Amino acid sequence: MANPFLTYLKNIFASQRIIGDDKMLNGLAKVDGLLHGLINEKRVPGLSITVLKDGKRLFEKGYGYADVADKKYICPKETIFRVASVSKPIAATALAHIVADRIMTLDASFYEYVPYFPKKQWDFTIRQLASHTAGIRKYKGKEFALNKPYSIKESIALFKEDPLLFEPGTGYEYTSFDWVLLSLAMQEASGIPFEAYVWNKVLQPLEMKYTFSPDLRNPDENVLEDTTIKKTAIPPELKRNLATCYTKVRLGFREAVPVHNFYKLAGGGYLSTSEDIAKLGQAYLEGYPLDKTLINEFLTSVMIVDRPTYYGLGWQVSQDKMGRAYYGHIGSSVGAYSNFFVYPEEQMVFSILINCTDPNVQDVLDEVVQELLGLHKVG
Repeated sequence: MANPFLTYLKNIFASQRIIGDDKMLNGLAKVDGLLHGLINEKRVPGLSITVLKDGKRLFEKGYGYADVADKKYICPKETIFRVASVSKPIAATALAHIVADRIMTLDASFYEYVPYFPKKQWDFTIRQLASHTAGIRKYKGKEFALNKPYSIKESIALFKEDPLLFEPGTGYEYTSFDWVLLSLAMQEASGIPFEAYVWNKVLQPLEMKYTFSPDLRNPDENVLEDTTIKKTAIPPELKRNLATCYTKVRLGFREAVPVHNFYKLAGGGYLSTSEDIAKLGQAYLEGYPLDKTLINEFLTSVMIVDRPTYYGLGWQVSQDKMGRAYYGHIGSSVGAYSNFFVYPEEQMVFSILINCTDPNVQDVLDEVVQELLGLHKVG
């Protein structure tokens, strides 16, 4: 007798053209079960996943709720999440463009573009900011959940008077403040607001139609009459697609505290769907339309004292436990947790978005990724 669950899976996945043998279907069933488990065990409120293989959807599905109270389901094509530090590869792609356009140079001093930033005991470069080797400090106190409507330029008041933690190039300190400074340098050098440059150079060409910057001001405040911000922020008709952001508590989930993420757009502020983020990864697999040598600089781990940092320029660069090379980013912010991995040898892209402050489920997400990687030659 045919296995009814495998028959069910064949019907579900037929439109995605991934019908294979029972090994493939059993693998997909295991992945589906793992992700359902996160919802059933109330470990996450909602999750969206898009997995591409050779440019085609291998697995794409929403789990749980975009809004728990309203029982609003998640759609990978349309539900918009905070993507946290997955914003960095988006910003890094824009940085690659601005370098290719010869508007900026990676090894130029940051002060060449932002001369009004307070001088430190050492100079530091654009490359060092992008690789987290400039010595800028990380968040402290309540800065992780800052709820002030800063512009990018206004926000440097948070840390501009602080000394560098080490001589640039001699250490590694991961911090989204590096990308605040990079986005400021990019808009000063180009004369174009950072969010507009990203929109024009990255989001529009890749048809990332559901990727936006957050609002600079709350709806009940005076909204700046800035057409660029209005253009790149989520339009009113799509705000219904925004996933509600949660924090895990003992008995379930509560809505996360309100935050303003516009100022750290480049490092952790973007809003997107799992399908849109997957488009970015696929563009790199297909040979992103910039000089290959330049792209390789972004996707190569920086070395400190002959040891890898496992970080390039805006991209995490490493190997998984099976020794398979990948690049991408993990993100964690208020009301959001994200995974974005690109496996060039396997020609696979993984995009996973969760509407909850770090829910401590990376072990399960890793298992999902490894299971799907194991199926990449099946079918």
